[in-house]
Amino acid sequence: MGVMAKPARLPTDLRHVRPVQPLQFPSSDPEWEMPESKRHKRLCALLYSILAHNFAAQHSMGSDQFVYFDTRQPKRCLAPDAFVKLGTPDDDFRSWSTWERGIPEVCVEILSPSDTKEKLTFRTKLARYRALGTPELVAFDIDAPAGTRLRAWDRVGRKLVERDVTHETTPCRTLGLHWVLAGGDGLPVALRLARDPEGRELLLTKVEYLERLLADPAR
Repeated sequence: MGVMAKPARLPTDLRHVRPVQPLQFPSSDPEWEMPESKRHKRLCALLYSILAHNFAAQHSMGSDQFVYFDTRQPKRCLAPDAFVKLGTPDDDFRSWSTWERGIPEVCVEILSPSDTKEKLTFRTKLARYRALGTPELVAFDIDAPAGTRLRAWDRVGRKLVERDVTHETTPCRTLGLHWVLAGGDGLPVALRLARDPEGRELLLTKVEYLERLLADPAR
């Protein structure tokens, strides 16, 4: 049996031809601080509350934190309205770098063009999501005509391919659930997760769960 090689211990006094200039990957940037409507904030908060209540013990998730995927260009980043990274319990991170934490398995963009303008066009975002390498991307445009408000993409090889979505419901491959449009938090329609494609078994926020428990303690 051969001897297993041990990782080399790097010297601490290495010198480089040029001084090392570390790039900064900030957790905030004034250029990204666009006005956000209360409706858009509520749509995002509802989805994040659903994710946090149901998955924070097993998975990491974020909402509007910078996701860095290019070690050479900090400006070329994303700030998904929601994202999930499987397999690591959630913590209080301020930004996300894929070379340290891995690529999120699902990212979500919530669009409300009539009252919340975006720094990046959706076309630019799509190009960056392709570069990020996320396996699943979901977009909900509350201002789009009914029947077209929900869109989804899957990573196939090196491409991000749009999925055929019908009846405004589609599987969430990452979590083994279904993306559906349903009301919540006083909103007539929002992006939610359900155990069934019809949306009869919605995943609840913590507040919704407690309200249901108080209304029917036997459940």
